[in-house]
Amino acid sequence: MSGLVEAARFNWAYQAELARTFLESHGISAIVFDAGSSLYCEGALTGVRLMVFEEDVAATGDLMREYDR
Repeated sequence: MSGLVEAARFNWAYQAELARTFLESHGISAIVFDAGSSLYCEGALTGVRLMVFEEDVAATGDLMREYDR
């Protein structure tokens, strides 16, 4: 099994969860990291990461271009 890579970054956890659901509806496993990081940390918005397995990066890129955030 390969490692995880960042597929997208969102300002809010709910946005990442919606994108995760979208990817999973297309057969791509995805995980939301840093869901608690949608808060300001020392004045900077750190973001919420949507992670996928390395072997799914190409398909994820195609789907995320179609996905309307």
